[in-house]
Amino acid sequence: MGSSLPETGASRVEAPESPVPPVPINDAAHAERTSHATRDIRLFWCANAADSLGSQASGVVLPLLLLGLGYSPAVVGLVAGVSTATGLVLGPLVAVPADRGARKRVMFWSAVVSALAMGSVAVALAVAEGRPSLLHLLAAVLVERTATACYEAAARGTVALISTPGNLPRVVAGLEAGDRGALVAGPALGGMLYQASRALPFVLDAVSYVVTAVCVRAMRSDLRADRADRADRTDRTGRADGVGPADRADGAGRTDPADPAGRADSAGPADRAGPADGADPAARPAPPARRSVRGTWSALAAEATAGLRLVRATPLLRLVLVWTTTVNGVLAALYYDAVFTLQESGHGGTPMGLVLALSGAAGLAGSLAAPRLVRGLSPARAVVVVSWLMVPLAAALATAGGPWTYGALFGGFCLIMPLATVILQARAIQGTPPELQARAGSVLATAAGGAAAMAPALSGLLTAHAGAAVPALACAGLLVLLALYTTFGATRVLTKGVPERGRGA
Repeated sequence: MGSSLPETGASRVEAPESPVPPVPINDAAHAERTSHATRDIRLFWCANAADSLGSQASGVVLPLLLLGLGYSPAVVGLVAGVSTATGLVLGPLVAVPADRGARKRVMFWSAVVSALAMGSVAVALAVAEGRPSLLHLLAAVLVERTATACYEAAARGTVALISTPGNLPRVVAGLEAGDRGALVAGPALGGMLYQASRALPFVLDAVSYVVTAVCVRAMRSDLRADRADRADRTDRTGRADGVGPADRADGAGRTDPADPAGRADSAGPADRAGPADGADPAARPAPPARRSVRGTWSALAAEATAGLRLVRATPLLRLVLVWTTTVNGVLAALYYDAVFTLQESGHGGTPMGLVLALSGAAGLAGSLAAPRLVRGLSPARAVVVVSWLMVPLAAALATAGGPWTYGALFGGFCLIMPLATVILQARAIQGTPPELQARAGSVLATAAGGAAAMAPALSGLLTAHAGAAVPALACAGLLVLLALYTTFGATRVLTKGVPERGRGA
């Protein structure tokens, strides 16, 4: 993948005086790799869409199930809060093994575990007279949420490993379209299944996880970041294998800085073959000193925070962090402000379903149109325009009253947002080293998810003490600040092109 990235001054190699003949390209092998990549992209789209559809279908009925079983709204909120916190905490931790080569295994087994957890809920609802214990439900939700967090953390680095840089906007837009389509169909499908049987939405969710596991297992790519990293080194150094002694993932051939000869592990052939003839067989080299517990924890902490350090050091990723965190928090606050306003005006749950349906349909249309628009627009200009267009939409929500008005305004948000989201996500993927994709993505997702989790409480506080219009006006003010930041930040960062992976923008 490294050869497809735009070159920078640091990665450009001066031509030697004696030209080196180019390596012949095997057209058949190239066509086969391209075919496998296209197939893997479609499988990844299918896995994402199935996962999203099942999660939307079961997620919308889980609160109804708990309330119908006689549990209080406080218990429902506790279950939702604990499951959300679990995902936010575990994401950055699980990203470490995913980046170190276990990505495909983590994705597959996470989907399998999630299927078993949701399947257990469906079985309990079917055989336990429709009244599973709260302990069972809480355990199943936590197991599913934990496994889903593992899957999402590992999946964040997959796009960079199955797509060429030029195809990233299309792949990201396909994932967005799957999410938006699930947002439209999932709640309605879950509600209809719930009316037929309480167990059916969870059966659907379990089946969706099975489909996800099958799609992941069927992907031809092994999804190891070190493969892409090796390719980048090959492009920059011109070596045939692109892997030096210090680059090997398994540690073989790693050189000791204290060994002036640069021998692998400071061991020569005699050392590796065993004791020399006539030597005491018991006289073997002393085993390496064990790392202290403190050193081990320090190494683990360094691995877990590598993504955070990369985001802090890269202007492009900082821009993505600020933009996605602000927009996610604002949308969550505006949504709950709409819920509070419609409830006070005497509307039931149907109007909010209308708002969600209109928003999902608009988001799906925006996601499908985004790849074509990305090709014809300047990335910096597109992100800036979208940022400013969101300001009047948020301000107009302060005066909205009926569900159709809310639906139209939220639909406007969801229609224009995918353009900026696709651009920023594609640039973030291109500018992140393959071996840090999951960890950097987890940092961005945790920040955005944390903002979305806190926003409803802030929106409710403002609504209770200052009125229903205040949250929308406050959000409009935040969007003005974001638009100003984006006007200067996006113009400076996105117009530079994509930085070389592993280097700051």
